[in-house]
Amino acid sequence: MRVLIQRVARASVTIAGERVSAIGPGLLVLVGITHDDTDEDIAWLTRKIVQLRIFNDEAGVMNRDVREAGGEVLVVSQFTLMASTRKGNRPSYIHAAGEAIAVPLYERLTAALSQALGRPVPTGRFGADMQVELINDGPVTIWIDSHNKE
Repeated sequence: MRVLIQRVARASVTIAGERVSAIGPGLLVLVGITHDDTDEDIAWLTRKIVQLRIFNDEAGVMNRDVREAGGEVLVVSQFTLMASTRKGNRPSYIHAAGEAIAVPLYERLTAALSQALGRPVPTGRFGADMQVELINDGPVTIWIDSHNKE
C-alpha cells in the first residue's frame, strides 16, 4: 500500500459537480492499493499517518501530529500511485489491485484511521472520476510505502 500525505490548509472532493467531502486544516491522504496488501499494512500505515509529526508547535518546529494539531484527515483512493514507469512513456497499472481486493482494504484503512482519530474520516468515492482540490500547507508532502519501510 502506498500513501501520499499532504499537509493541507483545506481539501475537498467533488464528483459530478457535487462536493462530497471537505476538510479544514489537516491531512489529505491519497491511497494506492496493490494485490498483496493486508491488514498488517493497514495497521502500520494507520500508526504512521496518525503519529506523523508534521505540524508546527509553538516554536514553529514540525513536532505535532494531526491529533495534537486538531487537524482532520481526508482519504482518497488513487490507483495511479501504483503506476510502474520502468518501460516506455505510458505508465502500467498492473500492480494496482482491482475493486474486489482494493475496496475492502480502502474501507478498513479509513475505519482504522477513524478509530485512531476518534472521529469520522471523510473520503472520496472509490473508482469515481473525482476532482480533488487542496491548499498544500508548507508545502509538506510525504510518500510512504508499506512494502518499503524507510
